[in-house]
Amino acid sequence: MLELRHLAKRYGGITAVEDATFCARAGEVTGYLGANGSGKSTTMKIITGLLPASGGQVLFAGEPVDKDFRAWRSRFGYVPEEPHLYTHLSGLEYLVMVAQLRGLFGRTGAKRIDGLLHLLNLHGDRHVTLSSYSKGMRQKILLAAALLHNPELVLLDEPFSGLDIGSALILRHLIAELAARGKTVLFSSHELDTVERLATQVVILHRGRIVADDSIANLRSLMQRSSLEEIFSQLAVEQDTVAVARQIVELIDAR
Repeated sequence: MLELRHLAKRYGGITAVEDATFCARAGEVTGYLGANGSGKSTTMKIITGLLPASGGQVLFAGEPVDKDFRAWRSRFGYVPEEPHLYTHLSGLEYLVMVAQLRGLFGRTGAKRIDGLLHLLNLHGDRHVTLSSYSKGMRQKILLAAALLHNPELVLLDEPFSGLDIGSALILRHLIAELAARGKTVLFSSHELDTVERLATQVVILHRGRIVADDSIANLRSLMQRSSLEEIFSQLAVEQDTVAVARQIVELIDAR
């Protein structure tokens, strides 16, 4: 189980995350939602150790992750929102490098790399440099790299970005399968219907603070809303989206 206790991140006088407390449980998919700038990616980076927290704790299986960051990094796989890749490497070279860094050598690493390249329809482009890959292809390479070492925790920050329909469907089923195999899955996405289909638990972040942490069924009942989109709109969207859309059309239609 991944647990956040009163997590905070501040940049000078700006608060990005404040008092974030929630759990993502093994065998479940936890959806992490929020508007752009709400603090989702900041939270993910703190969990992975890419950013230091200003306060609070991150725990996994009851142990603080900063007790041994090197050991902690071997337990999770992470797909970031923005792909930072060594674009002079080919897809195959990149995955070989990641496998070696993860301690996967010889037959096991080679078999997993080859299998993932085939299953993600990248095998034919395995010798092409990443600089020539489309956004969706780079996203699939990042996904393969995150799963190579069979992590206990899978962190996915906008993982559907750039994927074609077929690849997005594979990823949806993959997220469900990972949870079914007992892994802890925390993922953020703007695709609310995808979150609604997959997530056991939903955490909604607004301006750095958690405004909801419950199952979708309970949130629907408590807030008397029929969909996650309506719940999210009420909790984390400050504009009247229908009115804004109408005003835009009226503005461009005016003579």
